[in-house]
Amino acid sequence: MIAKLARTVVVFLVLILLPLSNIVWANSLEAIRVWPSPDETRVVFDLKSDVDYSYFSLSNPQRLVVDLKDTTLHAKLPTVVKNSPILKKIRKSTPPNKSTYRLVFELKKKSKVQIFKLPPTPGGQYGHRLVVDFPHSNTASSNPLFKGSSKGIKTDAPKETGNKEIVVAIDPGHGGEDPGSIGPTGKYEKTVTLAIAKKIAHKMDAIPGIRAVLTRTGDYYVGLNRRTEIARKDKAYILISIHADAFMSPQPRGASVFVLNTRRANTEISRWVENSEKQSELLGGAGEVLAKNASDKNVSQTLLDLQFSHSQNEGYKLASDILGKLGKVARLHRSKPVYASLAVLKSPDIPSVLVETGFISNPSEERLLFKPSHQDKIARAITEAVVKYFEVEPPPGTLFAKRLESKTYKVRRGDSLSLIAKRHGTTVAALKKENRLKSSGLRVGQVLVIPGKSTDIVVPVDKNPMQTKTVTHVVKRGDYLGKIADKYKVTISQIKRENHLRSNTLLLGQKLKITVSVKDLPVRKYKVRRGDYLGKIASRYGIPINSIRKANKLKTDELAIGQVLLIPHI
Repeated sequence: MIAKLARTVVVFLVLILLPLSNIVWANSLEAIRVWPSPDETRVVFDLKSDVDYSYFSLSNPQRLVVDLKDTTLHAKLPTVVKNSPILKKIRKSTPPNKSTYRLVFELKKKSKVQIFKLPPTPGGQYGHRLVVDFPHSNTASSNPLFKGSSKGIKTDAPKETGNKEIVVAIDPGHGGEDPGSIGPTGKYEKTVTLAIAKKIAHKMDAIPGIRAVLTRTGDYYVGLNRRTEIARKDKAYILISIHADAFMSPQPRGASVFVLNTRRANTEISRWVENSEKQSELLGGAGEVLAKNASDKNVSQTLLDLQFSHSQNEGYKLASDILGKLGKVARLHRSKPVYASLAVLKSPDIPSVLVETGFISNPSEERLLFKPSHQDKIARAITEAVVKYFEVEPPPGTLFAKRLESKTYKVRRGDSLSLIAKRHGTTVAALKKENRLKSSGLRVGQVLVIPGKSTDIVVPVDKNPMQTKTVTHVVKRGDYLGKIADKYKVTISQIKRENHLRSNTLLLGQKLKITVSVKDLPVRKYKVRRGDYLGKIASRYGIPINSIRKANKLKTDELAIGQVLLIPHI
């Protein structure tokens, strides 16, 4: 009887204490992700549920202490942070009580830290998160609404010396905490947008008179306000935002170009894109959009309306040029610009367009978007469209405008129309037309007007386009994320995100997908065996025979048993 009573008491106590235990340890810290960027270092904590937290700062040395209440740890610590000018290390420390987890951020200098919570995303990419932002500078960046210049209406324009560069802002959509849309095989929109944007910038920089500026150069998040602020700071004439479309069904295909419309979106796809942008703000924790600044009482509403009208009109022209070129290398979803009210398009002083390079939600188009050769075609088409846009009406004071300026030439002894035309890069017909000449006869001392160069600017062919490749790494004994990241010259965060890893723990035999720059792939070596020949080896690795010849500087195709060959990745 006593034993039975004791068992009853034990069961009763377990039933009473178990819920209390669950309440105390209800939450858990699942993963820690660090995203260094040029302006700030962002730390994201993935949590099982909504968290109650507090924090305080310490000096000598500089530290930030964050207490997560009623939380346990499932992530690995300490974390040594690389490539951040402000954050050195994240470690645990003695908590004030047993149900609290204490985190300490070791800093290199004082920072005006910002901490906020993000709710689970509607698409299910993320659950509850706590975000800690460490600005690299304690001075707030200025964001005057009309600094910089644009084609046509300009304010605070530099002196027109005739050799100014046309600055083009290229905005790779999403990044870091915000992956954008996710394709059927798990590929991220943020990856393809950065690859294409870098190719566009590379091609534009090769054209005299044009300079490209990227709003992000790596895998980190940039707020929507900050994207237009970067363009304005560099006095960009236009802004082109690169994206990969997505829809609720996999059927839609093709590229589109969006332009600003402050009214209601005019298609179901554009409404979907607007909703996607709102979700991106949730993913990245973006602040208010640029349009909020338009309420500044010191800004003339009349000027603002004029700027918006001009920006919209020029954006439509640019969008039309881009569609004309894109249609030659890719399928188009819409042959005319699509209207949508998107924050990245709302800069009143910089004509802006958003290019959806294809539907990442379509299986066949997802594969196409991640092919370096197709990315190169898209980049070339957009670059050619930009050149065409500025050739028609070049901004005053730029090299593009100088090309169209006419000049005079005094005829000397021995001159002929054909010789003068060749010397000045024009044609005999153009000289005759400009000077209203009825014949080719010239006289010494005669003054001719040399017309500006009206020939099309050719976009140089990139012989070594930037290429990426997704490889599979099989985890071996002794492997850990840091070692693997160093091997492929990527970041730990990149590997974790690409493989949906919640912790740093790896299993023997586990397969990891890693997207790397081809030039950074580890060197492959092959020892020649009996019966081998170049064609057989090339076929085995799926590469051209000539690439093996070049990599090994082979003068003949004869191979020796035991000879070691370098196997290139392209």
